[in-house]
Amino acid sequence: MTVYDYRPVWAGALRDPGTAGGQVSRLDLYATPERTGDVMGTVGPAERLRSTVYRFTLPDNLPDGRYWCTVTFTPGKDQAPVTDRTARIDLPSGDGLIASAEQIADKLHIPLPITAAQRETFRDAIRDAQADVVGYLGRPLVPEPRELLAVTPLYGYDFNDPQAWPIQHLDDVVTVVRYIDATDGTYDVELLVGLDGAAEEPIARYVVAHAAEGIRNSPAAGGERRVTSLSAEGQSVSYEAAPTAGQAGSLPALDSLSGYRRLAYRPIAVTAATPWPYGRGRRYSRW
Repeated sequence: MTVYDYRPVWAGALRDPGTAGGQVSRLDLYATPERTGDVMGTVGPAERLRSTVYRFTLPDNLPDGRYWCTVTFTPGKDQAPVTDRTARIDLPSGDGLIASAEQIADKLHIPLPITAAQRETFRDAIRDAQADVVGYLGRPLVPEPRELLAVTPLYGYDFNDPQAWPIQHLDDVVTVVRYIDATDGTYDVELLVGLDGAAEEPIARYVVAHAAEGIRNSPAAGGERRVTSLSAEGQSVSYEAAPTAGQAGSLPALDSLSGYRRLAYRPIAVTAATPWPYGRGRRYSRW
């Protein structure tokens, strides 16, 4: 089963139709960016997971590839339905990779659809780039599911706030997926614990950019570096120079992701104090 989590935007801002009397009712999938012709699949209505997040369950018989979508939703009570024509889905998804083979093809200017062999090659390049990020950050990029049963939320907190629940993983990224009322004052809560690399644009950009560059510089993988000049006898070749680090359009550096490294607690080493009355000691000193 494949799912697609959609966030409705209306009038330039995120919208939560479920709390305003509206509904996210329908998702249509098309084979072309024009979003015309035969509909490859239709699903709906969406299930409200949490504030501004709605989940569609996609058909299992869709072939791998890119689908351009239209999403129909009603922003609120007594309002006319609107259509979002910006959504798109790359299948397969939900497999632990934070980018798709189609994104690599876009970077390499390879027309879609891609072949099965190209897809496997691009996915291998994504795994390599993703492994570099995991090694640098020292943490996985795919969150793990957790479940709390029959717990009582803290008063004054929004239920989508992880601090509302008795969670033992507040030193990591925690996302409340959903909460179910048990009708006795307690709730069953589904959580994701850990960094979700696919939802972090800097990490996703790094993985896509470096996977595409690895393919481009590997003739065995079907890549092709950009040639600017070639001698008459083919004995010398000049390639297009890539922007240097820090310039617009340059490849992101690995240390640009340093903000995602988990901070480890380390006690500060101190020199042992001389006992009173020969020294000040550690506490209650005023000079």
